[in-house]
Amino acid sequence: MSKLRILYVASEINPFLKTSDVADFVRKLPQAMQERGMEIRILVPRFGLINERKNRLHEVVRLSGINIAVGDDEKPLIIKVASIPTAKLQVYFIDNEDYFQRKYVFHDKENRFYEDNDERAIFFCKGVLETVKKLGWAPDIVHCNDWMTSLIPLYLKTTYKNDPMFKDTKSVFTVYNNSFEHRFEGDIIEKARMMDIDDEMLAELKTADFNGFIRIGSAYADAVVRAEEESSESLNAILNDLPEHKFDGEDEDVTNRYYNLYTQLAG
Repeated sequence: MSKLRILYVASEINPFLKTSDVADFVRKLPQAMQERGMEIRILVPRFGLINERKNRLHEVVRLSGINIAVGDDEKPLIIKVASIPTAKLQVYFIDNEDYFQRKYVFHDKENRFYEDNDERAIFFCKGVLETVKKLGWAPDIVHCNDWMTSLIPLYLKTTYKNDPMFKDTKSVFTVYNNSFEHRFEGDIIEKARMMDIDDEMLAELKTADFNGFIRIGSAYADAVVRAEEESSESLNAILNDLPEHKFDGEDEDVTNRYYNLYTQLAG
């Protein structure tokens, strides 16, 4: 049997950036899976807090140069790469001057939520899949972490379903207690749309808020998992209405649980 190929997608990863538990999870699990013989790729945004010189990021010219549509706008996609110093893991960074070259992540220095965080998430999700295509690396599993990655399961089931790179790909969506109160303005449906996607498929996004992102990720993923046992009330309200993967048995080792889930999904 050939090695399972797992693509991890998240908003952050240690040691490059940590604002929540996502960063630790996405640092530890890929290494554990690699040690079990799986082939790993990791993609995150290149937020401005990440020091390129200190972390030795460099542009991958052969992967850069694509334009990504967000509504009527097209933004150039720049791909950078760096290695995790204590592991044999490479991390690819999705970059764009307008969206990611700021000194803060999701809030400005006055702690105001960026109005275009929806566009940044959409650009990131589309950019991830186009980058994987350029890599020529067909993942068996795409493991999406947190709200910023939530459109990837939808895109895999629609725009990319007949692409040879993704025709057998399954998706896992892990949900975290990283909610926000902001409601986005403008036509989020138009911004998120891609080929072979009609408005009805994007209906969950109409609320234009955190709940909408979680609902759409959960609706299209092949498995949905809560990162924490105790979820916020708003998250419970969403997940209680949706099919959620429950890990079997008494195994407390997160690595074992996800290993079994990946192998089960990959068939």
